Amino acid sequence: MDTQKEPEIISGKMTAALILYSGTFMRYSMAVSPANYLLFGCHFVNEGSQLVQGYRYLQYWNFGGREKSLEQKAKQKVEEVVKS
Repeated sequence: MDTQKEPEIISGKMTAALILYSGTFMRYSMAVSPANYLLFGCHFVNEGSQLVQGYRYLQYWNFGGREKSLEQKAKQKVEEVVKS
C-alpha cells in the first residue's frame, strides 16, 4: 500500500496534479445530466488518497519529517553497532 512506503518517493507535482484532476472530475460528474455517481465516487476516493499523500509529502519535505526520519535511522545504526 502506498501509504506505508517511505514519503521520500512521493512526487509533489504529480500529487498536486492528481488532486486537481480528481476535484475537477468530481465537479464534472455532477454537472452532466444525468449525474454520474460512479465517476463521482471513484474520484472522491482518489481525492482523499491524494490528499493523504500530499499531507505526507508536505510533512516530510517541509515540516521536519525528513530530519526526524534521518535521526531515527542514525540512532538505529548506532544501536546496531553498539550491539555488535
